[in-house]
Amino acid sequence: MERRRKVWITGGSRGIGRGLVDAFVAADYDVFTCARRYPEEALPGGVGFVEADLRDPAQAQRALTACVDQLGGVDLLINNAGGSPMVRADQASARFSQKIVELNLLAPLYCSTAVQSVMNDQNDGGNIINIASVSGLRPSPQTAAYGAAKAGLIHLSQSLAIEWAPKIRVNAVALGFVETPDSLEHYGGAAGVKHVAQTVPMGRMAVPSELAALCLYIDSPVAAYLTGACIPLHGGGEEPRFLSAAKKSQGG
Repeated sequence: MERRRKVWITGGSRGIGRGLVDAFVAADYDVFTCARRYPEEALPGGVGFVEADLRDPAQAQRALTACVDQLGGVDLLINNAGGSPMVRADQASARFSQKIVELNLLAPLYCSTAVQSVMNDQNDGGNIINIASVSGLRPSPQTAAYGAAKAGLIHLSQSLAIEWAPKIRVNAVALGFVETPDSLEHYGGAAGVKHVAQTVPMGRMAVPSELAALCLYIDSPVAAYLTGACIPLHGGGEEPRFLSAAKKSQGG
């Protein structure tokens, strides 16, 4: 009988992370998650949880220890915790920018280096997926520190993939717009979400289950040669502004 795989998902108390938790439970994984606050909505039965601020390397290590104690190991780490409110760079305090970089770049580094020793001791090694963003591939106005951190996360994924091969695979997903309760707040309600979705060639935002499906693929045997990659999941990206400007000038 094939053993159940064990996954540690950071930031799994709500939004995209909660969608990942639900999907991996449905896929018959043993699941552990963590967040800075206990989830308001109860997690599925059997899912382990610990409160942790992963910007602190000691708390990242404590979260890993709790995960290993409950699951007996870690086959897959998904560094999902992250995000940023919108604020102009010249209006952001130094402390704000520091915390954004810590959450979106250093926390994944702390979790990855903590889990590396566990995965190295496992016969089958392990797999790390860093949830990056299209903001790390293109300009990110009003979330400049976030975009810079996500660009760094993509670079980190590529570097760790080389350092830790062949025992541990490391990949990144450059995630585009995702519809969650948080996105309603971020984009100013349902009307804002609708207008943003219209900029995506697929005509809509992603849903968390679509990210989960990609992560399940990356962790599957058919992706055994995939490491050091950054996979865009953005519905085709965004139409360049010059195209809409050209349409307007042509009366379109």
